[in-house]
Amino acid sequence: MEASPQGSADAEPLAAQSGQDPHLKTTQSTAALSLGAIGVVYGDIGTSPIYALREAIRAVAGNRPPAEDEVLGVLSIIVWSLTLIVSVKYVLFVLRADNQGEGGTLSLMALARRDAGRYTSTIMLLGMLGAALFYGDAIITPAISVLSAVEGLEVVTPAFSDYVVAITLAILVSLFAVQRLGTARVATVFGPITAIWFVTLGATGLYYIADDPSVLAAINPVLAVSFLFEHSGVALVVMGAAFLAVTGAEAIYADLGHFGRRPIVIAWFSLVFPALVLNYFGQGAYVLSHAGPVGQPLFEMVPTWATLPMVILATVATVIASQAVITGAFSLTRQAIQLQLLPRLEVQHTSETQSGQIYMPQVNAMLLIGVVILVLEFGTSAALASAYGISVTGEMLVTALLLHFVIWKIWKRPVWLAALIVIPFIVLDATFLWANAQKIADGGWVSIAVALALTVIMLTWRKGSRLLFHKTRKTEVPLAVLTDNLARKPPTLVSGTAVFLTSDPASAPTALMHSLKHYHVLHEKNVILSVVTTENPYVPEADRATITEINHLFMRVDLKFGYMEQPNVPKALAVCRKKGWKFDIMSTSFFVSRRHLRGSSHSGMPHWQNKLFIGLARNATDASAYFQVPTGRVVEIGTQVSI
Repeated sequence: MEASPQGSADAEPLAAQSGQDPHLKTTQSTAALSLGAIGVVYGDIGTSPIYALREAIRAVAGNRPPAEDEVLGVLSIIVWSLTLIVSVKYVLFVLRADNQGEGGTLSLMALARRDAGRYTSTIMLLGMLGAALFYGDAIITPAISVLSAVEGLEVVTPAFSDYVVAITLAILVSLFAVQRLGTARVATVFGPITAIWFVTLGATGLYYIADDPSVLAAINPVLAVSFLFEHSGVALVVMGAAFLAVTGAEAIYADLGHFGRRPIVIAWFSLVFPALVLNYFGQGAYVLSHAGPVGQPLFEMVPTWATLPMVILATVATVIASQAVITGAFSLTRQAIQLQLLPRLEVQHTSETQSGQIYMPQVNAMLLIGVVILVLEFGTSAALASAYGISVTGEMLVTALLLHFVIWKIWKRPVWLAALIVIPFIVLDATFLWANAQKIADGGWVSIAVALALTVIMLTWRKGSRLLFHKTRKTEVPLAVLTDNLARKPPTLVSGTAVFLTSDPASAPTALMHSLKHYHVLHEKNVILSVVTTENPYVPEADRATITEINHLFMRVDLKFGYMEQPNVPKALAVCRKKGWKFDIMSTSFFVSRRHLRGSSHSGMPHWQNKLFIGLARNATDASAYFQVPTGRVVEIGTQVSI
């Protein structure tokens, strides 16, 4: 699903070398990236017409036929929500807050932390909360999207009603099962299929608008405002339902690094936004022309012969939207691990050419379990709509708050100007969050529970890791002292190179101390290796490795990786050859210390949190596997630590 973020940037020099017209080559690259963005970036928001208008009108009209002012009021709310939240906030403002071309909550957090000062902890907490809210969205999106599409079969024939849940589960289980195979090949058809979906949405809507152009009056924002005042009793409920039309907007920023700002903007204004607006207006015209309670307007709008093809196309579109969210969860988890917000989890690479093509078995399994439980528990997309929204609005609010810090601290704009830009977005996001909060008892608690659980896990991991670091450092020998002593009075030396991985380069690695204690030997060459994750998404190869000579027996190597990169120690060490360190991987042994934690009454954390941290640490992936060190060259030394 990953596309090269440098596609358009690199097009011109490549074209010049090949003798082609640079402008033509750049245009072709931008067009290809724009098509890819339609499938990956806008897949989620593109499935909202299946249920958004339906739920918003039901919120005000219930089981009776809606009045004209109600339909026009709801339409106006939806259209202006798309305009203000997506077109203005995300496309025009948030996309500019990139971290070396990368976007997303954690990228924004990392960017804001560069000059945060006393606000560092606040920014870190906001980043954790935003990431945790994303997981709530990642569980609910596949469930409601696929379920709402399959429910279209009921329009074909009511006989399918008893099989909707079973068919939905079969599709979802199959989707999660194929994740381990990678998505690179499937991703190539995401854009064209989703483009067909948007064209179908726009054409269907345009047909009914032509039949009743009066619905275009909803363009007037006064209708939205007057509706909220005249229906104040249900205004918040309607806004919560109407917000379903903009779910998926966060993907616009999260996928910035995959496609670049220009293709995302082009895709939105040239196809996605017009198609969505036309379809919502068309649904409104259809509802007004067909007396009776609102059913499934999107599927009822098409001719009878086209209902089944429309359901199939909608189902494929929802699978694509779900795929984008699942892949996003993998990417976000890897970022969180690199930023020390989560313990190391297994990462499998599914592509030899694209580093972003990854599969995380544990994350995939947890998402599948959550999605299946939701489908079985709620049963219908209408019921699931109550659980949807809180996580997305919460994440949008976090983005707005972090954007304020970026404008103020990173872009060096006056604090009043940053507030002037961001406060309207904060007010809008907070209003929608409050509106969605009305659905907590009906299912909104799901998003809150998932977000709270993930936030507690992240806070526990950071706090426990910090306490463990300080506790073990008190008992460790300073590296400078040990290397000086060994240089003066070396033990028995053996041939070869030993690489000792450590997270604290100032202290002697535990594996080195235990090796000396038990074996009384030392290699001819010893490398103290530490892996550092930077606040930048990527680190240039030239800056990857720093070599420091300690003495004739020891040297120190610091490897730097960006939070978007998967650490590969052997590959990174190859860079050291260019800097003068000649080594043979087959005569090099990697020594890794694996800590076995035990609880204590003086850990600095409550007992429950201490137990949670120990459980997370025990289930973390081995450092050697995570850093992709060849298993045949690893010597693992276990130590017990009380915390």
